[in-house]
Amino acid sequence: MSEKKIRWGILGCANIAVRAVIPGTQQSETGVVAAIASRGIGKAQETAEKMGIPTAYGSYEELLADESIDAVYIPLPNHLHKEWTIKAAEAGKHVLCEKPAALNAEETREMAAASEKAGVIFAEAFMYRYHPRYKMIRDIIASGEIGELRGIHGAFTFNNARDTENVRYKQHMGGGSIYDVGVYPISAARYILGQEPEAATVHGFFSPEHDGVDMMASGLLEFPDSVALTFDCGMWAAGRNVLEILGTEGRIEVPSAFVTNGTERDHFFVHAKGEHREVEVPYHNQYALQADAIGRSVLYGEPLPFGSQDAVNGMRVVDACLTSARERRRVEL
Repeated sequence: MSEKKIRWGILGCANIAVRAVIPGTQQSETGVVAAIASRGIGKAQETAEKMGIPTAYGSYEELLADESIDAVYIPLPNHLHKEWTIKAAEAGKHVLCEKPAALNAEETREMAAASEKAGVIFAEAFMYRYHPRYKMIRDIIASGEIGELRGIHGAFTFNNARDTENVRYKQHMGGGSIYDVGVYPISAARYILGQEPEAATVHGFFSPEHDGVDMMASGLLEFPDSVALTFDCGMWAAGRNVLEILGTEGRIEVPSAFVTNGTERDHFFVHAKGEHREVEVPYHNQYALQADAIGRSVLYGEPLPFGSQDAVNGMRVVDACLTSARERRRVEL
């Protein structure tokens, strides 16, 4: 490895940044967290001291003006992703933007175009895809052990409905369960199948108590070759975080599909041809792996596993899901 490391700046002190992304990036081989910014210097300094970050800024603009910063992570509310991704790109910074990439595919296209024009990387932060267990899952499917694929089911739900002031429950800020957690099973199916869906049908529960955002959604994505993803996602339901891949000869069960924690729950199970086995997964910090993928791309020109076009394609599917839920109809992509 080169001595040089990517110097990361963090735009905002969101919980996901403090709890997961900053510690993960600090554990990466290619990066260091060099600065953090908030809308006020007090919050930035407090977080910087807590997380061992050397520099704090009282505005996002100040961080972007810091020429020593190579890349930024953006954990801001969804409606701010486009604005600050484009500003970061124009400042010459590579961008890792928290999911969902934006409010719609058109915004994401603008972000991708701005990044391409500036010659910087733009990637959407789906950390779980960098973990080796998903390559392990794809390899098992490719081996034919579970036969021909017949369907995928994913679920990601939690209950935080009492926190009515949460940004997840603000419509103008891009709130809603599809944006927040539905994107995970959607992206997982796209990755596992290596294809984009052809149509979406989604039923949603829109809560007047939560600014009319979708607090629960259940959907069907139609992929080529008669394979489908069925999924549900929710922010006012008991917690689940699972994925099942069904084949003609068996199935793969992933009990903790999108969050890894270094315990046996990170493992997954293969049930095929009368046998049941647990596949042990080595512990990796998937946030560190995500930072390193970007770092290697910046430092050594390695291909980025999931680039800007992937983000655009994913948001096209999210657009279709939201349209289907709101208009209660099947939407072709």
